[in-house]
Amino acid sequence: MNRKITLVILTVLFTTYATILVGCKKADTGKPRVALVMKSLANEFFKTMEDGAKAHHKKNSDKYELSTVGIKDELDVAQQIKLVESMIAQQVDAIVIAPADSMALVAVCKKALDAGITVVNIDNKFDAKTLTSRNVQIPFVGPDNRKGAQLAGDYLAKKLAQGDKVAIIEGAPNSFNGIQRKLGFEDAMNSAGIKIVSSQTGYWETDRANKVASANIIAEPELKAILCANDSMAIGALAAVKSAGKTDDILIVGFDNIAAVQRALKDGDILCTVDQHADQLAVFGIDYALEMLGKSGTPQDQETAVDLITAETIKRP
Repeated sequence: MNRKITLVILTVLFTTYATILVGCKKADTGKPRVALVMKSLANEFFKTMEDGAKAHHKKNSDKYELSTVGIKDELDVAQQIKLVESMIAQQVDAIVIAPADSMALVAVCKKALDAGITVVNIDNKFDAKTLTSRNVQIPFVGPDNRKGAQLAGDYLAKKLAQGDKVAIIEGAPNSFNGIQRKLGFEDAMNSAGIKIVSSQTGYWETDRANKVASANIIAEPELKAILCANDSMAIGALAAVKSAGKTDDILIVGFDNIAAVQRALKDGDILCTVDQHADQLAVFGIDYALEMLGKSGTPQDQETAVDLITAETIKRP
């Protein structure tokens, strides 16, 4: 019995000592701890975002500490919620998040705010009604996705004739950025008098987009273009077009400017994409989070740049 009691006491003492050491380490650095929570790192866009954040931290390691985490599946909302809860438990000073779902992540981010953690939203904007319903204010630092999609749509429209048929492959239904890109594509097509014959989700994924595109090509023999809400889906659509032997008949539009699409642009396989500067997107959010720390007042949204990328504008090696 005495040995058991002694063991329990030693365990408690060790745990307490370890906790003190962790607390001392945080106090010794004197630097705020920022957590970057992303969507799927299997998507080149978010890997580029992570690399940009790490490069920024390397240059500014005297100013803050950085943790980067992401989910394997871009639609795994439950896992991303767990990642945020983990950061709350670790008592980080700020969370910069690209939410997998514009509504589902609001509750856990409110929990972070209630714990005194600064939260900045990047990439995919939180749903305004959901924020209001929970009385939450979280600033969005990122691009106007509707504007970016319209840039691409307008460029496509110049290659088409009034009355031509096109299809849209949307992002995930509960993603604000996906919804906005769809609206931007619609703005451009409606303005040019071009007919949208299909608008279906590809859930951001290459394989799903490939299946949607293949079905569209069969259903609409006169299809002239497919507008995709991200480049991963554009790659899937391109594979479908090649498989159907219609590379000269159907134009492809993407969004994100990932490396694979840059190659396709140079080869003439994809018409255009939109650059929202993935390598800097997290950096913008981190910088704003650091600025907000220790300040009072209402945080404000900050719009970042979007640029149309075509074979003519892309930088060639």
